[in-house]
Amino acid sequence: MPLWTDFAAAAPRIAEVFVRRHRACGNLCMLGTLRPDGFPRISPMEPRFLEGDLWIVGMPHTAKFADLFADPRFALHTATVDTQVGDGDAKIWGRVEDVRDEALHERFAQSVYEEIGLDLRGQSFDHFFRVDVVGAASIALEDGHLDVTTWREGGTETVTRKH
Repeated sequence: MPLWTDFAAAAPRIAEVFVRRHRACGNLCMLGTLRPDGFPRISPMEPRFLEGDLWIVGMPHTAKFADLFADPRFALHTATVDTQVGDGDAKIWGRVEDVRDEALHERFAQSVYEEIGLDLRGQSFDHFFRVDVVGAASIALEDGHLDVTTWREGGTETVTRKH
């Protein structure tokens, strides 16, 4: 499965919109997971980039992380506040992998501390999910038109212009 750097190389238009919107919303995204009963769950999430990968990490003992541990499939959507979507919009989906690497966890905690001042250094993480992207889509306004860009693992980006 493509890691973030692989995905960004294969789908640069979508990756650019995702990163731009992710930053503009203070890292806020909406995470879709599957509950044990099979129904979807939508949760606010602040995924973070570290060492070329996108990570889903957060408070321990949350339902969203229990969902991902049981079924690693997810969808992640950039927070959209503009109904005209003037600054674009993006979503990715795929699977997560729970990575047990204490040195990586500490580098992540140091990065979070340096970025926002939240001190997680020295703490252990119950779940530390690396995002593996298998599909993505974005929309962007270009020259007064709406461009819808899609991508699937193993393919190339496809752009459909809406008038």
